[in-house]
Amino acid sequence: MTTPATVQDPPTRRVRLAVSGMSCAACSARVERALNKMDGVGASVNFATGIATVDIPAHQEAKTLCDTVIGAGYQAAELTDTDPVVDTGPEDRAAADLFRRLVVGLLLFFPLADFSIMFATVASVRFPGWQILLTALALPIVTWAAAPLHRRALAGLRHGTTSMETLVSIGITAATVWSMITLFVRPVPAVTHHGVWAAIMGADSIYLEVAGGVTVFVLAGRYFEAKARRRAGGALRALAALNAKDVTALTADGREIVIPTRELTIGRRFVVRPGETIATDGRVIEGYSSVDAAAMTGESTPVEVAPGDEVTGGTASLTGRLVVEATAVGSDTQLAGMIRLVEEAQTGKAAVQRLADRIAGVFVPAVLTLTALTLAGWLVSGADLDTAIGAALAVLVIACPCALGLATPTALMVASGRGAHLGIFLKGHHALETSRTIDTVVFDKTGTVTEGAMSVVAVHTSVADSDEIVRTAADVESASEHAVAAAIVAYARSRGHNPRAVEDFVALPGLGARGTIAGQRVLIGRPALVESEHVAVAEDLRLALTTEQSLGRTAVYLCLDGRAVAVFAVADTVRVGMAETVARLHRRGLRTMLLTGDNAEAARAVAEETGIAEVVADVLPEGKVRAIQQLQQEGRRVAMVGDGINDGPALATADLGLAIGRGTDVAIGAADIILVRDDPAAVPDALELAHATLRTIRGNLMWAFGYNLAALPIAVAGLLNPLLAGAAMAFSSFFVVWNSLRLSNFR
Repeated sequence: MTTPATVQDPPTRRVRLAVSGMSCAACSARVERALNKMDGVGASVNFATGIATVDIPAHQEAKTLCDTVIGAGYQAAELTDTDPVVDTGPEDRAAADLFRRLVVGLLLFFPLADFSIMFATVASVRFPGWQILLTALALPIVTWAAAPLHRRALAGLRHGTTSMETLVSIGITAATVWSMITLFVRPVPAVTHHGVWAAIMGADSIYLEVAGGVTVFVLAGRYFEAKARRRAGGALRALAALNAKDVTALTADGREIVIPTRELTIGRRFVVRPGETIATDGRVIEGYSSVDAAAMTGESTPVEVAPGDEVTGGTASLTGRLVVEATAVGSDTQLAGMIRLVEEAQTGKAAVQRLADRIAGVFVPAVLTLTALTLAGWLVSGADLDTAIGAALAVLVIACPCALGLATPTALMVASGRGAHLGIFLKGHHALETSRTIDTVVFDKTGTVTEGAMSVVAVHTSVADSDEIVRTAADVESASEHAVAAAIVAYARSRGHNPRAVEDFVALPGLGARGTIAGQRVLIGRPALVESEHVAVAEDLRLALTTEQSLGRTAVYLCLDGRAVAVFAVADTVRVGMAETVARLHRRGLRTMLLTGDNAEAARAVAEETGIAEVVADVLPEGKVRAIQQLQQEGRRVAMVGDGINDGPALATADLGLAIGRGTDVAIGAADIILVRDDPAAVPDALELAHATLRTIRGNLMWAFGYNLAALPIAVAGLLNPLLAGAAMAFSSFFVVWNSLRLSNFR
């Protein structure tokens, strides 16, 4: 019997493209659809960062992907491992360009609106050259200021697609062209009207203020959106900044040369001096040091490394000189993996599109069809050209999505301002949509539940003069750079002791230190050091050390002249108010969990002190991501609260990420809500503010859509001329702003 051959999937490779020209989430979805139509291609497009991550057959060239993106109406270029993760230049320039156009548009719009309405309704105030004045005020707005809207609309039409820009551009163009015809080609004789209503309904077909108003309102919404998008890529930029740019490599004959980090190869040896960032993942060949590994593990205590130990790129050597042999470079390092985790998680969030973008594919063609039917219907019924075009323009103006474009950005802007007073910053729409469904809050330990810095929490001594014991310990530790030493010195200073000079000081990496103070031999360090020195230790001190270690604390002996006299316990202390915050969350019906890279004993001790129900310890960044995903697979909606670089992927993966404001740029960039106030109570406060903001945005959207649906039939019936339609549009936009401003009273 013949065994059927196993069909293997063809080999693939991953390509990243920098995509430009996307103006909304619908654009990123369009690019993604175009790429996924290609044979053997799987793509996801991150609107926040402008990056497309594409898996393609190994033999396929990236140029074919770029051609497909260009064919969809956008620009694309392949990114390499040496390119920056997020190039902020185009985003910054785009936001600055929108701001300039918005300012110019606003400065010209107010006098344009006054003169246009006055000349259209009150013919007696017209003077020679009034048409030129209106034209001079209007043309910069509807051409230069509105140019980005026109460009995007034209690009979409060239590729057979429509968007909100299509509707806006056609409305601006139609109102401007018909106004120009009225002003210069077929001027209407001046007629005196009696009464305000008669003047409005009988106004000449001059709608330049309508075209200018639509431009200004839409530009304002786009500018606020561009600023929010600029912040969305902050996590990736901060992670990329961890990479060392240069590294001191060793040649075959032992000479040191400085080369770019990207030129490192597996097996190449390089030097790391105290205070320097480790350039890539590797194995220690020579030297001893304390390494700040919090970036990758969240462990608050520096890790002691020796020959044979593994070190991670992006962490920092604190005390000693190391010679490291590279074991992974480029995209294979743990730091590169963290960047991919954040990027992939943010890509999923980018799929949460604004309501206006989701319905654009149906709404825009429907409005354009309705406009054409309105024009044709009035002409067929025997109406004159002015009446028919006026009704069609009213439909276009009423349908222009100014209120829709302002609904989310203005509410977020007001909520951000109010949140700033409360120490809370809401970064985007996703935070609002998710806040109401959260049922589980997961806390990182170090720097979030705890202070994030080592301090002395207990001193056990077998002699009467405890002050002298503390002073002696600090005298020796003042010459050390270790985190435990710094905690003991800070503790002594808080009690009014200034360190004395130490003689014969020797640092013992990974163990402790020794020196001579006033003729006394002083040894301070871990139990292993004390045992190796055959120091006598009383039973009560042994018991004290064991007890402190069982609580997850770091404990060291202080020995004088060969006899142990004290035990110092050092730990990361729980933040004030944390227990009350957890209790508030429990009262709201939320479950709590502690998720940390720290050891299990320390994690359980903190959980017991704060009342946190569940504990997951000893996890790396990818382990935190898996823990969050496991909770989500169980049907739980998860909020993650963190502050460290290692929390970035988990914050981005969680349904809602909350970052402590004093935390790292990576955590702040990956989170949806930033807790600027250094107070644990900001966590439940932030959830309530997000919920209130979501209610406001929904109210704004309901009003905007309701306004469109109610006013369109009136415009089709010819009962709403373009002047009134423009006023209604302005009223709708101002209502959205007013409704958003109510958030400033949030308590």
